[in-house]
Amino acid sequence: MEKMVKPKLKSVCLNTSESAFLPETYDSEVDRLQSELKKMDTHLKRTKTISAQRLEEIKTLKESYSSELQNLSEQMQKSISDHENLLADYEKVIKEKTSLQNSLHKAASEICDLKKKADAFQNELVTTRKEFLAAREDLIHSQEILHRVESQKKSAEYDKIHFERETKRLRMEIDRMKMPPLLMGTVVKMIDSDHVVVRSSAGPQMVISAPSEMTAVQLAPGTNVALNQQTFSIAEILPILEEPEVSALELIEATDITYDQIGGLGDQLREIREVVELPLIKPEIFERIGIEPPKGALLFGPPGTGKTMIAKAVANKTKATFLRVVGSELVQKYIGDGSKMVHELFELAQKKAPSIIFIDEVDSIASRRTDDTTSADREIHRTLMQLLAEMDGFNRRSNVKIIAATNRLDILDPAILRPGRFDRMVYVPLPDKEGRETILKIHAAKMTLSDQVDFSELARRTDGASGADLKAIVTEAGMFAVREEKLSIEKIDFLNAIDKIMEAKKNDAFIPIPENMFS
Repeated sequence: MEKMVKPKLKSVCLNTSESAFLPETYDSEVDRLQSELKKMDTHLKRTKTISAQRLEEIKTLKESYSSELQNLSEQMQKSISDHENLLADYEKVIKEKTSLQNSLHKAASEICDLKKKADAFQNELVTTRKEFLAAREDLIHSQEILHRVESQKKSAEYDKIHFERETKRLRMEIDRMKMPPLLMGTVVKMIDSDHVVVRSSAGPQMVISAPSEMTAVQLAPGTNVALNQQTFSIAEILPILEEPEVSALELIEATDITYDQIGGLGDQLREIREVVELPLIKPEIFERIGIEPPKGALLFGPPGTGKTMIAKAVANKTKATFLRVVGSELVQKYIGDGSKMVHELFELAQKKAPSIIFIDEVDSIASRRTDDTTSADREIHRTLMQLLAEMDGFNRRSNVKIIAATNRLDILDPAILRPGRFDRMVYVPLPDKEGRETILKIHAAKMTLSDQVDFSELARRTDGASGADLKAIVTEAGMFAVREEKLSIEKIDFLNAIDKIMEAKKNDAFIPIPENMFS
């Protein structure tokens, strides 16, 4: 609370020196004093107001202090009562604690007893578990034995069924082996719905009853049938049989010879491709032009010039069935077998069309026919006539092409050389210098050669050599290098090989070639 300050009045002293000016300053001094008096009054009022406010606040604080003091006294009384209650509860808790400790000691002793009983029970449980595991293993072992026994039982049943089937099959096989063999026959003519004329393989023709389950279409003329030996009745219909000799002529795996491996025969390759490949690959060209495709080509020339190699390249290039036969294979021992083989050869080619028939050494069956002949020559002539009939017969074989090769054109029969059978005759000559150089490069392409090897000089030194001779020269040069264990084939090896092969070629005794043979 602020202290009230009483204002002090300044004393006015008038000196004798100032008395002369009093009338002039009196008014101003009075005004100043009045203003200070007003200020003091204002300050006094403010001080009274503040004092009244502070007094009110003191009263309020006193009242609040009284009420708080009363509350504190009440709380004090309550706390004392609570303390007394807590003391009573504490004594009660102490009693309960003592009782609980006694119960706890009793429970501990009981727990010890229960623990001993649990340990004993656990030991019994472990023993029981061991017995259970042992019993389980025995059960699993018993189940495995049972499963094995069941598997053996099923296997035995299966073996029993298998053995019964095998026994049945063997009995049927024994019965089949005990049955008399069937004769092979051919249907000649169907007389009516109940009778048919059959020619047996033994020769005679017989009229037998037609089986009711077989129709006239099945028993068409030419059908192979099996006949009973005793009654000659038709047992079954046989399929069309192909001679194994003819079936073996089909080239299953294509050769690895390509046109690029044939050197010096560009014109001959072009002609043979026009005759054989073009009609099979693009037949519409011939239809558009309006001409009939060529039937075949005859390759002729000296030995070793690449006639067979051209045929191998055609077999590799074309996707048609390739049938290869040597002329001497068509010469058979018995009468009619050669002609039959030729017929079946063309039938197989027609069946597997498009196809190509290659007859190597055709001069062995197509030699010129003369009056002075033996029985063997007449059989060869029959085979030739069958070949001529198949090449230019009534049956059109547009998808069957024929390639023949020979080195004795002078002895071929004129009938096989006329147009319509071999429409193009391709002469395969000995290679010239450029051809020999190309052939040498082809055969030496995979060899390790020295830088000194000059194929142009080697081709000049091999004048008159055939393609087979050039291949022998290259192979012999490699053998010279192998003999001396060289790292590559050198020029001297080729020169030695040329001397060896060409000298043997000059000293080789052979029949002179007629002047007009390849003209």
